[in-house]
Amino acid sequence: MHQLTYGDVKAAAHRISGRIRPVTLAPLDPDAVRTGPRDALDDRPEQPCEVWLALEFMQHTGSFEARGAQNFIQAHLDAGTLPDAGVAIASGGRAGLACAWAARQQGVRATAFLPTTAPRGKVAEFRDHGADVRLAGTEYAEALAACDDFATSTGALRPHAYDHPLFAAGAGTLLEEIHQRIPDLDTVVVAVDGGLFAGVATVAQHHGIRTVAVEPTNLRALEAGRPVDVPVGSIAAGSPGARRTSALALATVQQDRVHSVLVPDTEIVHARQALWDHGRIAVEPGTATALAALLAPDQHVPDRDLPSRPSTPSRSYRPANGEKVCVVLCGANTPPRTLVRR
Repeated sequence: MHQLTYGDVKAAAHRISGRIRPVTLAPLDPDAVRTGPRDALDDRPEQPCEVWLALEFMQHTGSFEARGAQNFIQAHLDAGTLPDAGVAIASGGRAGLACAWAARQQGVRATAFLPTTAPRGKVAEFRDHGADVRLAGTEYAEALAACDDFATSTGALRPHAYDHPLFAAGAGTLLEEIHQRIPDLDTVVVAVDGGLFAGVATVAQHHGIRTVAVEPTNLRALEAGRPVDVPVGSIAAGSPGARRTSALALATVQQDRVHSVLVPDTEIVHARQALWDHGRIAVEPGTATALAALLAPDQHVPDRDLPSRPSTPSRSYRPANGEKVCVVLCGANTPPRTLVRR
């Protein structure tokens, strides 16, 4: 397995420059997030933490995957390894849509395989992005098999957005942009979403930024310690609740300055609703998972003096006195009708 490096992310930033939307940053109100208890050795004047939201859900196709998809296709174009058949897509979600969009931007053929039961709106989205949509079977497993057969017979590339270093490197460009805007950032809070977490944590490690990796309690994918299927029973399933732990994510979580937080569905729902109530921001549950770590009630807070990730995940994260934190809101693949209007 390729070990993701900061150099990979810098190369990705060069490839996708001018092809994606720069991330928008918005500050939270000073009293929106409570700080943790003061360190006895901290003699600085008491001041609130500074929390920024990275509004990556405003990216093309509504999620960070657009970065990785652009990097994947451009890297193959640069290397002369993109076949005439283009790319074959078997994902009906954010990653698949991002690949279709990126392919169209680069004049590359994209063939998307969806089951006959896929919502009409989803099929229309792929076609709107220039993909040749082929309906196969009644379940995604059958569409996936048809996609594999097509890729084998035509030589089309079948991107694995969840566990591919080019996608992860593209996702990492998000934090590189954030760091340029907030050079003294202390902490980035991000949902564990395969390539997103791996890319962001790699850049954070390079710049000496703490990474808070947040998962729904029902998933606990990183605790498996190896790429295995895990039961998905969280409201955030599919975003970031993929059934298989990313090998890239597992390798990255062992880095120094990575802290793990597990949040229950109730706190994810609360964080998602808070974003809507206070900012009219409509995001998917998986996106709200990151913010839930800051809003959840106090339980176990990781020891910031430890050089490595704590063995027992926290249930919340409390920034220190004056700490600068950025929370990544990574996607808006959500029906607004599920939000409560008050």
